[in-house]
Amino acid sequence: MIDHRRVPDLWRRCHVTVRDLPFALLLASLAFLPTFQGRGTQLGDMPGRGYDELAVLAVLLQCLPLALRRRWTTVCVALVSLGFAIDQIRGYHSLAGTALPIALVSTSAYLERHRRATIAGLSAAYLALAVVLNRMGSSEKLEGFLVIYATMAAAWVVGSWLRATRAAEAERRRRVAEDTRTAERTRIARELHDVVTHHVTAMVVQSEAARYLTAAPDRLDETLTAVTDTGRRAISDLRHLLDLLNPDNGTDPAVPSVGELGTLVEQTRQAGQPVEFTEEGERAKSAGSAEFVTYRVVQEALTNALKYAHGSRTVALVRYGERDITVEVSTDGSGSRTASPGGSGRGLTGLRERVDALGGEFSADRRTGGGFVVRARIPGGSRS
Repeated sequence: MIDHRRVPDLWRRCHVTVRDLPFALLLASLAFLPTFQGRGTQLGDMPGRGYDELAVLAVLLQCLPLALRRRWTTVCVALVSLGFAIDQIRGYHSLAGTALPIALVSTSAYLERHRRATIAGLSAAYLALAVVLNRMGSSEKLEGFLVIYATMAAAWVVGSWLRATRAAEAERRRRVAEDTRTAERTRIARELHDVVTHHVTAMVVQSEAARYLTAAPDRLDETLTAVTDTGRRAISDLRHLLDLLNPDNGTDPAVPSVGELGTLVEQTRQAGQPVEFTEEGERAKSAGSAEFVTYRVVQEALTNALKYAHGSRTVALVRYGERDITVEVSTDGSGSRTASPGGSGRGLTGLRERVDALGGEFSADRRTGGGFVVRARIPGGSRS
């Protein structure tokens, strides 16, 4: 049994010549019908005559090459023009004459090289046909020949317009694809930074602290265990990220949200950073991506605290409002490596873009007296 749903797909996979052949055969069939004989284009006002063996050749020369109109455009228009010339000189005036403007449209639309030479050649061929018809006793005036030429020129213009439209659409698709690739690379860079940097920073800080604990085996063991746990969490989070970025993965990996902030804070504390964490208000039922961005803001701020203000008092406040989520993370500048993040790093730049995309506000500033503060207002879902 034939699956009718696959027929259109199979047809699209056929060679373009095969797809264009049915129209060529249809036009040829119509041209041979007695009803349509003598009803085609009449150039030169030559007396008509009935079909003979040469008429069959003229019809086939005009119709069948249309199957090549998108693949071998120059061959198509040359054969059609030859058939048209025979048709007009012999006075068949067949319906197949309509193939010439179709061939001109296709040639103009698909021909990539030697376009001017093709126009010159076709114009010269038309002039030669007009001279031959005139010497054969044609009663057609100059205006009549010019009207037919203008009609053929209009067909070429239509093809040029189609070509320009197709090129513009191809350029638009190329730009969309390039923008999509750029956005995807940016997204991957952000995710890698957010997922990996926090854990690696904690591991570096813990490893540095372990150097000074050789005289305290219990604390050294505890610190090394924390490093191991942090590394495992980094591997786990990286696997989740790779699953998220894998287009062939049918699953929908979970992304972090504000419900995991407690775990994040505890991990930061284990890395040696004293963090005071407070949540105020009631979480919205449908905050959407706002919870994910909130998590990333807190994560990046705590990572910067570990990097630039290790050991200093850090305060993290997350407030759930009616329409938004407010985040504030600050350090007091008393740590061993206090410095302002300045807002120019990859992480903070990515956070600013994330928050701006949701229509929120973001800032990362130095505090008077040392330390820094990160603030964000992230629009979220309502509680209804």
